[in-house]
Amino acid sequence: MNKFFLIILIFFSINGSLIANPNINARTGILVDYHSDEILYEFDADAQIYPASMTKIMTSIIAFDLLKKNKLFLDDMFVVSENAWRLSQSGYSSMFIMVNDEVSVEDLLRGIIVASGNDACVALAEGIAGSEENFAEMMNEKAIEIGMTSTNFTNSSGINDPDNISTVRDIAIMSKFLIKNYPVFYEIFKEKTFTWDRTGGDPIKQGNRNPLLYKNVGADGVKTGYLAVEKYSLASSMKKGDRRLIAVASGFPTKNLRSTESLKLLNWGFRNTNTFEVSKKNKSIFELETWLGKSNKIKAVTNEDFYLTINKKDIRNLQVSLKYEGPIVAPIKKGEKIASLVVKKKDEIVKTLPLYANEDLKKVNFFKSLVTSINYLIWGDV
Repeated sequence: MNKFFLIILIFFSINGSLIANPNINARTGILVDYHSDEILYEFDADAQIYPASMTKIMTSIIAFDLLKKNKLFLDDMFVVSENAWRLSQSGYSSMFIMVNDEVSVEDLLRGIIVASGNDACVALAEGIAGSEENFAEMMNEKAIEIGMTSTNFTNSSGINDPDNISTVRDIAIMSKFLIKNYPVFYEIFKEKTFTWDRTGGDPIKQGNRNPLLYKNVGADGVKTGYLAVEKYSLASSMKKGDRRLIAVASGFPTKNLRSTESLKLLNWGFRNTNTFEVSKKNKSIFELETWLGKSNKIKAVTNEDFYLTINKKDIRNLQVSLKYEGPIVAPIKKGEKIASLVVKKKDEIVKTLPLYANEDLKKVNFFKSLVTSINYLIWGDV
């Protein structure tokens, strides 16, 4: 039989070309496309950093994971220890909880995520694991599980400890894991204020420390950080339409540069690259020609998502094709590999995705099969 290639060429009109690197004023940074995992830009991304309050992303993940598994509930109440309270008296960012306060998990999470409360971190860690040391072990186990290879957590808040270390690459991995696996709880990260009805005083209203949330640019997370030895850091995420980018950088000299340079990095990524949804697992439908089946077409799908990020100047070179020996002879069983989806940039194959039948296709009866074959021999393709 003939070999069929269905070629789909993607052409776009391009305005301008890729500009120079963004030259971010920070010690280390990375910019990643959320869907494709493509690294759009990085500089010294594996350098060791002190993650400071970006550590609280993992503290939140541990709680979210337990909530998702119904091993923890938002209305569970934890008693505040003197150990947790002392952090609110030491000049660190705090929720301002008091000794022996009974605080819900939900309030502690908002105290951690929105107010960046170190006291809330300790209260949550002790409530979940009995001690902050035990909780740090849970954090490190999760870090290994999700592929963070250069991270060691020693506490739940990220305050001064020379052994609490990470990299911007690992923080980006952690940020994606947070967004992907806990989308409902992730909504807390874009809340701009949190009011704590504290014991023994008027309620305290605090604003989210993430400066990008106030700029109306599509930012919805993730977490700031500051330590005198590390200077300013920020893990940030921004959406435009269905596309999301994650940027992490550390060692900004000033608080203002943390905001402006992070936004500059994110905007650079959106302005100069595009991401395409080539295939969605079990949802993107491709129709292939068949022979001697009760239908002359069969639907096929991939068993994985595939997104491709490409520089805008290279979009005209993107080519997606269906490759199969066809028409495909019936009978065909659902789940049978029947073709491939080939993604090329110029002459380079970027990805080959197997395509599987999305339905059963029975063969026509013997008489109809015979008639069809004779007609084909006499008249050609009919």
